[in-house]
Amino acid sequence: MNNEYKGKVMWSHLDANGHMRHSAYADFASQARIAILDEQGLDLGTFQRLKIGPILFREELIYLREVGVNENLRITIELTKARGDGSRWSIRHEIFRSDGVKAAVVNVDGAWMDLAKRKLTVLPDELQDLFMHISRSENFVEEEIK
Repeated sequence: MNNEYKGKVMWSHLDANGHMRHSAYADFASQARIAILDEQGLDLGTFQRLKIGPILFREELIYLREVGVNENLRITIELTKARGDGSRWSIRHEIFRSDGVKAAVVNVDGAWMDLAKRKLTVLPDELQDLFMHISRSENFVEEEIK
């Protein structure tokens, strides 16, 4: 399974200092998650039909190096922690510049929400299996289902 997404920094991603603005890192990480979920068969149409969507409880950005306009980025994602049923999860994104230098790390903690009931939920069994096959970090932790 592919665990990376590629994107190009646009003028609109820059701040007044001429480097990528803080929220653009989060936008690239979010797009990487959505693209990789889609590759796994967890596409937007399926989520809309089931009235389920991913939500975030926490997002942490660690900035390591500057990124400028027209830079080609490679964003990797790995599950670092998840309940056995995939109902709660943590994902680490690493953002690399085209020269291979790691520019940032984005860590998120999330879950699935029933959009009709506005309550946390679990994915249907067949989607749980797809989600739990996302690449895992070396130090992946499987939590107990509560």
